[in-house]
Amino acid sequence: MQIGVDTQRAVENRRVFVIDSDDVVSAGLQFMLADEMETHVFASSAEALVKARSWPPELAIVGAALLEQEGAAVISQLREALPQLRILVVCFDSDDALVKEALALGAASTLLRPLKLENVRRKVDAQLGRRTALEIPVVVR
Repeated sequence: MQIGVDTQRAVENRRVFVIDSDDVVSAGLQFMLADEMETHVFASSAEALVKARSWPPELAIVGAALLEQEGAAVISQLREALPQLRILVVCFDSDDALVKEALALGAASTLLRPLKLENVRRKVDAQLGRRTALEIPVVVR
């Protein structure tokens, strides 16, 4: 099922890795992104790094559950193995100490939960260098 898919973006074949031990978040992100980009889900950074040797991603989305499990140093490991990789961190609060540490170690930005299709795609597009449409909310009275 395709929801609001830009066909030009669907054929660009941009590769995104979702790395999180939280199956619900991973499945949700895969569903939100699979129509417009090649999306792969991994439960650990080790699995992702093995796959990245033959299929390097342009963007990694790292979940807070993975940061709690493996530590913020996982960001450094990803950046060391893939220097051009952009990294987003999925979290409830960008002021969380672990999230701040991940940002200091090289993560580009955060994706705040609850995840919404439009917000996820807009943030991912921005990290991939795609133009994003300017949206101005209109209030109808």
